[in-house]
Amino acid sequence: MTSSERRDLSVDSLVVAAGRPAHEVDGPINVPVVLSSTFHAGGPVAYGRTSNPTWEAFEEVIGVLEGGRALAFASGMAAISTVMDIIKPGGVVALSAHTYSGAAARMRDLEGAGRVTARLVQIDDAEAVAAACVGADVLWLESPTNPAMEVCDLEAAVKAARDNGVLVVCDNTFATPLNQQPLALGVDVVVHSATKMLAGHSDVLMGVVVTNDEEIITKLIRARTLLGGIPGPFETYLALRGVRTLALRVRQSQASTMVLAERLLAHPAVTRVRYPGLPDDPGHEVASRQMKGFGSVLSFETIGTADDAEKVCDSVTLMTHATSLGGVETLIERRRRWIEERPDIPETLIRLAVGIEDVDDLWADLNQALNTLL
Repeated sequence: MTSSERRDLSVDSLVVAAGRPAHEVDGPINVPVVLSSTFHAGGPVAYGRTSNPTWEAFEEVIGVLEGGRALAFASGMAAISTVMDIIKPGGVVALSAHTYSGAAARMRDLEGAGRVTARLVQIDDAEAVAAACVGADVLWLESPTNPAMEVCDLEAAVKAARDNGVLVVCDNTFATPLNQQPLALGVDVVVHSATKMLAGHSDVLMGVVVTNDEEIITKLIRARTLLGGIPGPFETYLALRGVRTLALRVRQSQASTMVLAERLLAHPAVTRVRYPGLPDDPGHEVASRQMKGFGSVLSFETIGTADDAEKVCDSVTLMTHATSLGGVETLIERRRRWIEERPDIPETLIRLAVGIEDVDDLWADLNQALNTLL
């Protein structure tokens, strides 16, 4: 498929059509799983840590969706850590105060080793973001944030970064490229946990980085090759197969998320709901400008204590009490059960990652679990 042919297609078609083998008589329509640790000499690949045809197909699809060149990694944290590792020694990183706990932990490790200096910033405060960019080298964003569901004004953040010569990285896992394309808004580097919505079936660990900066691409390829954070061909094949239904899954799950958010607002055991699709949510106005949809994750806080919130999670029967998000099944968890989670995340905050089940069945399950607190 040529680049001009891609431009004429909607994302619904691109997730299906991109990354396919050439149309040949009796040729396969799916990219095969290439199980080889080495390749015939004379080409650019040569060895299995450099590339693999199965990776390349997955990278093509994500690159088309995000509008850049994509590189696949063994996990979301492998992708995040590799980007962090190419930050210059002594660099100053302005980091979302409520960024994903794994990314925050890795940044703390780098700061503890004297590699970087981290500044925490409230990313839904445009003035605070602009102030944090002064004297910084990297602005590390996530929008919406995990699990606080804060929304960053990406265009405003990029402008502030450009005014100060700051590289901008954005974790787009929650939004997906179907709802938000940070590169088009001026962001330099996008990271994803492909484990989540992209692969979409809770059976793969993978990550991906997307950028249009050739110097960064060269550094990332070298780091991936030397550090060995490469995905396996089976995992990449499963992720590619999952991407083919991404548009369908996103539409179903985020429609259900909106319904559940509205119903949670009215439940007496719930004290707060955060979802950018809600008209009264603090992030709604910005999200409406920069996102095509509001995603499939929400957070809410319960009455009572941490034990009460855990009771809700333990009481569901259709949903699954487990971490992660983006699969076909709905997952629920109290985020402060993780030691790495930020201490200012409320003890009773529950993250709900909505799947593709019937929304009324989901509500019946969640409603009865919440009613155990009354």
